[in-house]
Amino acid sequence: MTNPSPTNTLPSNFIRAVIEKNIESNRFAEKKWNGKPGDKSHHNKGSIDKAKIRTRFPPEPNGYLHIGHAKSIFLNFGLAKDYNGACHLRFDDTNPEKENEEFVKGIIDNIKWLGFDWNFNNDSNLYYASDYFELMYSAAESLIHSGQAYVDKQTAEQIKNSRGTLTTPGKDSPWRENQPAENLKLFKEMKLGKYEDGAMVLRAKINMASPNMNLRDPAIYRIKHAKHHKTENQWCIYPMYTFAHPIEDALESITHSICTLEFEDQRPFYEWLLKQLLKNDLLNEPLPKQYEFARLNLTYVVLSKRRLIELVEKNLVNGWDDPRMPTLIGAKRRGYTPEGFKLFTERIGVSKADSWIDYSTLEDCMREVLNESSNRRVAVLDPLKLVINNLPEEFEEDCLAPNHPKKPELGKRTIKLTKELWIEKADFMEEPEKKYFRLFPGNQVRLRYGYVVTCTGCEKDKDGNIIKVLCEYLPNTKSGTPGSDSVKVKGNIHWVSTKYALDAEVSLYDRLFKTEHPGKKSENYLDDINLESVKKIKIKLEENLVNIEPSDQYQFERHGYFICDQESTSENLKINRTVTLRDTWK
Repeated sequence: MTNPSPTNTLPSNFIRAVIEKNIESNRFAEKKWNGKPGDKSHHNKGSIDKAKIRTRFPPEPNGYLHIGHAKSIFLNFGLAKDYNGACHLRFDDTNPEKENEEFVKGIIDNIKWLGFDWNFNNDSNLYYASDYFELMYSAAESLIHSGQAYVDKQTAEQIKNSRGTLTTPGKDSPWRENQPAENLKLFKEMKLGKYEDGAMVLRAKINMASPNMNLRDPAIYRIKHAKHHKTENQWCIYPMYTFAHPIEDALESITHSICTLEFEDQRPFYEWLLKQLLKNDLLNEPLPKQYEFARLNLTYVVLSKRRLIELVEKNLVNGWDDPRMPTLIGAKRRGYTPEGFKLFTERIGVSKADSWIDYSTLEDCMREVLNESSNRRVAVLDPLKLVINNLPEEFEEDCLAPNHPKKPELGKRTIKLTKELWIEKADFMEEPEKKYFRLFPGNQVRLRYGYVVTCTGCEKDKDGNIIKVLCEYLPNTKSGTPGSDSVKVKGNIHWVSTKYALDAEVSLYDRLFKTEHPGKKSENYLDDINLESVKKIKIKLEENLVNIEPSDQYQFERHGYFICDQESTSENLKINRTVTLRDTWK
C-alpha cells in the first residue's frame, strides 16, 4: 500500500506531517509486535509490525464521553485508518473508586456510533491499564533496583510542602537515600496490604531542584484499599496516571501518543521514565513519543467531567443522555450525527494554539450534514385551524411533495388535502404588519404543494382569541399543474389535514447555558444556566409519519431538523428538535 501524502482530501494538521516524516525515514520499520501488548522479551518473539503506526484513545471509565472526546476519537482513529495503522481503545482504569462497567459500555457504544473499531490484522486492540498491573509493578521494582525510585513515608501534606515553588528548589525527603533493599522491602509490604491508605508512596528519584515541578520526585504508586471494577480486591496499591500512561503506551507499541496541551509539562517525565526502563532492559526501541494538541474549547457548554457529574447529580438535567448535555449520548439523542462531528473535527483542525470555538460552528456542521441526509416532512408546531369554505365536507385530494428537493431519485409522497387544515398561528394576522405576505383578510397565499387560497376572515372565541381562519380556494391553481402559475402570490404556507394529522410532543432544545463562558463573570457556572433551554409543545404531523420510529430523522419544513426520541411510542410520539434551519441564537 502506498503511504498517503498530504492532499486536499486529508484534513491538514501538524501531526500528519510528523507521521509522514516518521514513515518516510523508516523510524518504525523494525518495530515488532507479538499479537498483544507486552515488554521487550514478549515483543522480541514476534515479527515486524504490520501496522505502519499505532495510536490510542485512552479514556478513564469514570464518566460518559463528551464532544471534546469526539475530536480525539476522530483524530486518533482517523490517523490510524489513513496511514494503514492500528488505533487501540485503552481504558485507563487506575483509579478504582470512580470507575465502573456502565461507563466502559457507554464508551464502547459511543466509539462504535462514531464509526470506528479497534480491530487490525485480526487483533482486537481493546485493552485495560489494569491488564498491565503486574508489568507496572515489575517496572517500579526495576526503578528501585537501579536506584531511581524510593518509598517515602512522609504525609501528603509534607510532600507537598517540600516540593518548593517555581522559584525555589524542593527539599529532599528524609527517606530519599534509603538503600534499594529497604525500598524493595517496603514496596512489597505496601503491595501485601500492611499499611493504611496514605501511609507511604513510591516516588521516582529524579531532581528536587528541577525547574519542571513534575520532575521533583513525583509519586508513582500510592496505597488505595478499594475494590477495582476488573481486578476486584487483588491489588491495594495503584500506579499514578503519569507513571502508568507511558508504560501502557510502550507495552502496546504505540508510535504516536497524542494528548491535549495540559499534558505538555508531563512530557519530560514521560520521556525520562521510558528511557530508564529502556536502560533497565524492559522496553524496546523505538520508544513512543508524545505529541500535544489544543483541546476543544467550546462556547456555551462545560466539558469538565466534574461539572457534568454535578449537573446530573443535582438533577439540573435529566441524566447523562439529556439532549442538552454535551455528552455523546446526549448529542446522539438530540439528533447530532457522526458525519456532523467528522465535519466539525475537520473544520476546526488540529493545532497547538488554544482557541475558543463558537458553538454555532458545531450547529452549522450538523445543519450541513442533515440538509443532505434528511428527508422532508411537514409539521405544524403552533396549530391554528384553517377552513376552506368552498370545499365540501367530504373533500379529499392527493397532493404530491418531494421527499428531498435535491434528490429526485427519492421520489414523492402523498399528503391529503381536506376541507379543514392545521396551519401555523404565525401564518395569519388579522391586521398585518408591513411586508407580511401570509394570510390576512383579502390576501392570497399558496398552500404548499396545493392550491392558492384567498383569506376571507376569521372566527374568535369569547375572549377574542382567534380560533379559526376562513378562506376559499381557487380551482385550477394546484401546484404541479399547468394552471399553477395563473395566479401570482408572495406567500407560501405549510399545512396538515385535521382529519389525518398525527399528534406528537416536541421538545424544543436550546443551549443549556446562556453565556459564552459559563461562570466567567459570576465565578459559579450554575448561575448561567439557561432556564428556557427546553420547551415542550404539542404539535401536528403529516400522516406519512405514522410509522416513525426512535432515531428516525427528518427536516420539518420551515422549522429545522428533528429526531424521534428513544422513549417515543406509536401511542405517544415524542420528537426532539436537533437544530433550527439557521442560527437564531444571537
